[in-house]
Amino acid sequence: MKRLLCLSIILPGWALPASATGLDQLKTFLETNRSARGVFTQTVIARSGRKPQQSAGIFALQRPGKFRWSYEKPYKALLVSDGSKLWSYDPDLNQVAVKKLGSAFGSSPAALLAGQDLDKHFDLKEGQAADGIETVDATPKGGDASFESMKIGFAANRPVSMEIHDSFGQVTVLRFTQFEANPALPASLFRFVAPAGADVVGD
Repeated sequence: MKRLLCLSIILPGWALPASATGLDQLKTFLETNRSARGVFTQTVIARSGRKPQQSAGIFALQRPGKFRWSYEKPYKALLVSDGSKLWSYDPDLNQVAVKKLGSAFGSSPAALLAGQDLDKHFDLKEGQAADGIETVDATPKGGDASFESMKIGFAANRPVSMEIHDSFGQVTVLRFTQFEANPALPASLFRFVAPAGADVVGD
């Protein structure tokens, strides 16, 4: 299920003046946004230089730790977390992978924007601003992280992009649109029941 490796969930917000730094905007987002939903596009660039893989979908977030990340194009796939477990569902294979959210989640991109003890799990620093976008650079402290480094871009008082670098030289770029801050989200969004006949592996 390689196409589900980017489980990040990736969830922006706004609240500060345009002059605020990236770190200030990230901090205020985590303090003032308890839920979010929107649309994303994703581009995966391989180290080999082969044609980038494009996908798009919708996301929802409820802090702390709950998210729903649904790929809609060009294929269907789903990631759901209820704050204690993570389900990865591939409809084409009718396969579900389940894992507990432990220390690995704490050092994942999803955890960063879900507000899971950032100072404990990440080294955060101000990134280089360019073209009106302020950035935050995040490096996981733990050795079990799913990525090596990440850059979050802020513009117009909200995160608009994420750039994730993994240990294989692969770069995943996410861009966000139609973002809604603090919507009322039904609890059912963050529950997953395996479809009849699905092959379930993991915890």
